[in-house]
Amino acid sequence: MAGRSGRSSQKSGARRVTLGILIFGALALIVAQTAPQISGFFVPARTTISDRIGAPADTSLWAQISGQADRERRIKELENEVRDLARYKAAAISMAERMEAYETILNLMGEPPERGVTARITTVVDGPFAQTVLANAGRLQGVEPGAVALNEGGLVGRVMQLGERSSRILLISNYQSQLPVLGEVSGVRAIMQGKDRDRGVLKDMPEQADFIEGERILSSGEGGAFPRGLVVGTVTRSGNEWLVRLAMREHSSGYVRMIAPPVIPEPLPEPPADVPAEAAGAAPQGSG
Repeated sequence: MAGRSGRSSQKSGARRVTLGILIFGALALIVAQTAPQISGFFVPARTTISDRIGAPADTSLWAQISGQADRERRIKELENEVRDLARYKAAAISMAERMEAYETILNLMGEPPERGVTARITTVVDGPFAQTVLANAGRLQGVEPGAVALNEGGLVGRVMQLGERSSRILLISNYQSQLPVLGEVSGVRAIMQGKDRDRGVLKDMPEQADFIEGERILSSGEGGAFPRGLVVGTVTRSGNEWLVRLAMREHSSGYVRMIAPPVIPEPLPEPPADVPAEAAGAAPQGSG
């Protein structure tokens, strides 16, 4: 019994010593963080440890615990992204100016200027066989027959019925919709048919070509119903099918912008050249 009591007293004494050392170390660490004179002695060791764990040397323990260090690091990352975007913006402006100069030199005809009317969607018909929306702008507001409807995400559809103060738009997600499209990167052309509310399926593709997973799908402008280059969505592969996730569903504020259809007038036939009067009235020699 005496041996057991001696061993238990030794264990309790060791625990007290360990607890005292831990308390003393915690107090010393707090004092080192708050007192500049004392914290100067710990700068070399703190710098070495910070370099090893990837944290800045001037980051305090409280900043790491409270998450302030992560917020400051995120702010610096955002500042770097803003600087990068500013450089990209300057490069884009420079490229746009050069493109405009090249078009002027080459006398190149680009896309016609966009004319449009913004309207609010008042009614949505989202059934299994017909997907249309009704917008509160029509012929009196300047909407043209066959106008193309867009929202913040991209292409929405085409005006199929036009009234004086309203327009019914057939969505590109409708199963009857046949939209000529192309891949932004691959350049592969196909026909997109509506599959369901959020997706379309690509058909009539070239046999020796494939889209790139995740690339954007744009309207190709073939057929003359839609302008070229409107964002339709992103493409993904599902088994043997290429599906398009429609961009109009990702950004829908309840408003659409209806722009004029890309109508290119056909050239008029040239009138026949006038026949000279002398040639018309002259009789062939030797007649009579």
